[in-house]
Amino acid sequence: MNRRGFTALAIGSVLTLAAVVAATAPGPAQTARLSFVIDTGPTGGTYFPIGEAIAGIVSHPPGIVRCDVADACGPLGLIASARSSAGTIANVLDVNSRRADAALAQSDVVADAIAGKGAFKTKQTHIRLMADLFPEEVHLVAAKAAHIRGVADLKGKRVSIGDASSGTIVTAHAVLAAWRLPETKLKVSRDPADVAADELAHGRIDAFFFTGGAPVGLVSDLIASGKAVLVPIDGAGRQRLIAARPGLGADTIAADVYPGGVAVPTVSVRAVWIVSDEVPADVVHGVLKALFNLANRGALDASHASAKYIRLDNALADRPAPLHPGAAAYFREMGKTVGSGR
Repeated sequence: MNRRGFTALAIGSVLTLAAVVAATAPGPAQTARLSFVIDTGPTGGTYFPIGEAIAGIVSHPPGIVRCDVADACGPLGLIASARSSAGTIANVLDVNSRRADAALAQSDVVADAIAGKGAFKTKQTHIRLMADLFPEEVHLVAAKAAHIRGVADLKGKRVSIGDASSGTIVTAHAVLAAWRLPETKLKVSRDPADVAADELAHGRIDAFFFTGGAPVGLVSDLIASGKAVLVPIDGAGRQRLIAARPGLGADTIAADVYPGGVAVPTVSVRAVWIVSDEVPADVVHGVLKALFNLANRGALDASHASAKYIRLDNALADRPAPLHPGAAAYFREMGKTVGSGR
């Protein structure tokens, strides 16, 4: 699907929600509407379906029956929408500048943003944490015909390292550095994941990186078609990678995740939910109450396999940014140790 298709799909989701609101909402004098925009990622990745599910769960148009259950929806009048994006870097910049209210993002890139390093020239001072969500694995996807069996085999190959505004490109750079492979030794492109998958399917590139909670739809399709395989990220290179990038940890993509039944060693990072510090504390508090309400467990689990990890017990596992005051209040109510720092 091309970029125009992504935009149409994202806009269609917002318009559908708007139609529901228009059909059910009372007059504006009765209930104020509060827009809550959530940046996600490419439509073929993990962030978009989970972001759509979260937006549906926390929205609270007047007259919606499921919201009659206590704390099953966000604050009354909240209309959340999931917006497709290039990925983590773009999401962080959007939230920091309030072009989006909240976003899903890689925890290691968020830590860079807070520190003002890596892809960020200055500290991103308006980023706050709502919750840790789920692990996301680094996928190195290669054309079967390219005979790439390890990261070292990327030398001289046509490799997409991710969109310049994505978290994937940050991780790809770290992987290549750990294997001491400068970009000059590869034929590099910087395509969005959906475009890279299409390029690989048509034989125009040999491999691409993508960071996302498995299974990633666009990766599943390529493997199922017999055109692609997953390449291990392991050995001494992985040890160097983890030492250089503390936000990454050793992981394995299980054998039952993708067609073919092969377990693949890799690394993973955490996906977190960030929010602007300008969003009111009561809104963040109410949104988290809805997200972790057991009445919404089924809707969350149905969105994507990675959503099963979105649990209250894991919500403070990784804290790359200061907690939003509304989030801190919620977690204290739930008996969690919040502390004063990150």
